[in-house]
Amino acid sequence: MSDVALALTGIRRSFVSGTARLDVLRGVDLAIQPGEIVALVGPSGSGKSTLLHIAGLLERADAGEIRIAGQAISSASDAERTATRRTALGFVYQFHHLLPEFSAAENVMLPQFIAGRQRGEASARAAELLARVGLDKRGHHRPGKLSGGEQQRVAIARALANRPAVLLADEPTGNLDHGTAEIVFGELMHLVREDRLAALIATHNPDLAARMDRIVTLKDGVLVAA
Repeated sequence: MSDVALALTGIRRSFVSGTARLDVLRGVDLAIQPGEIVALVGPSGSGKSTLLHIAGLLERADAGEIRIAGQAISSASDAERTATRRTALGFVYQFHHLLPEFSAAENVMLPQFIAGRQRGEASARAAELLARVGLDKRGHHRPGKLSGGEQQRVAIARALANRPAVLLADEPTGNLDHGTAEIVFGELMHLVREDRLAALIATHNPDLAARMDRIVTLKDGVLVAA
């Protein structure tokens, strides 16, 4: 499995409230290759976000193994998980979560500063990524001066800033109108393929899901291939 960018094996997660126990993930298995885009679908409440949080090391599974770029992560310390999240994983959410007091370029530079890069290198990387999403003229604008589609493109550039191996996205175009969503999603797919990332993208949009390499459905706590 050395060429698998993201591997989930036997992932289980339950939640307990009083005497009630809810088994959300009952043994999820998934492997994604570099350059592969996988659609994660399922009804609301099926556990898609929980699965993304576990794959993104934001939440611990009750059982199972996670491998990112061949590295076993499940038993890693919190510090090791944070370091992996910072360098090997990129995240895109439905809402852009850009920092309003910083420009588009500065928002893309910030995760690079956290990873220890110098200002010149971070600035050059931000300029490159913003150009790749068609915002080379908008880097100095703050988020409030950008359209919804432009803000989400900045969020995508930010997710790729540290050259991750895996991109995780939760309804990345869910807050956009249909036409803008089509454009932004097309750019996202192009970047993923060009940089050979492994991408797991949760979506309720069947048209977008159909454009990905394959579709997996979260049903009764396990993944079912389309």
